[in-house]
Amino acid sequence: MIGTRLHHLALGAQDVERIAAFYRDLLALPEVARHRLPDGTLRSVWLDLGGAVLMIERTAEPPRRVADVGAGLFLLALACAAERREAWERSLTSAGVRIEGRTEHTSYFRDPEGNRVAISSYPFNIFQK
Repeated sequence: MIGTRLHHLALGAQDVERIAAFYRDLLALPEVARHRLPDGTLRSVWLDLGGAVLMIERTAEPPRRVADVGAGLFLLALACAAERREAWERSLTSAGVRIEGRTEHTSYFRDPEGNRVAISSYPFNIFQK
């Protein structure tokens, strides 16, 4: 049987460079590619999600703010080791990012365009068979 896995996520951004820097510099996602329009302006930046790609794509549309569970994609959660979560939070808050909420395993915050993001150490036992 052939399984499926995540290939990529595409995130529209008005300021591609700023959003790419947030995910690359603060959340340590390695940059794998940049794409430009024919006039040379930045169209997209692709970041490695550990086997999948986060494609930050230029858009003129205004950001869509989701307060909790919303229609469509409403959260990008990145894995972190439980013992590193506090260090991640300190790093984010020292960069001016406000932690909006916490659960036992997950910390929630927003990127510069208001997209909900989380770092989570939730143990997915469903993958251990």
